[in-house]
Amino acid sequence: MVKTCGLSHIALAVKDAKRSFEFYRKVFGVLKIYDQGGWIRAQTPGSRDIIAFDESAPRIGKTGGIAHFGFRLLDPKDIDTAADTVEKAGGKILNKG
Repeated sequence: MVKTCGLSHIALAVKDAKRSFEFYRKVFGVLKIYDQGGWIRAQTPGSRDIIAFDESAPRIGKTGGIAHFGFRLLDPKDIDTAADTVEKAGGKILNKG
């Protein structure tokens, strides 16, 4: 077994890296750590994970082997507040379960 510190990053194929970054900034408070044109890397405050927004990926707007990924709330009772924040930032809630 190879020991790791956990998931280090996920790269998302997006049409507009700046727009995608702004959504995650509004909802999760991610911080921009790298911006090279259509390639932005962001980090969740207080963690070492990275979300990369990549405009050059060939599967923009299509599923590419990732069914979903999630963020764990500090308090599960905050689910309604989280859903409201996502919608206010332009997201669409399909399922809260």
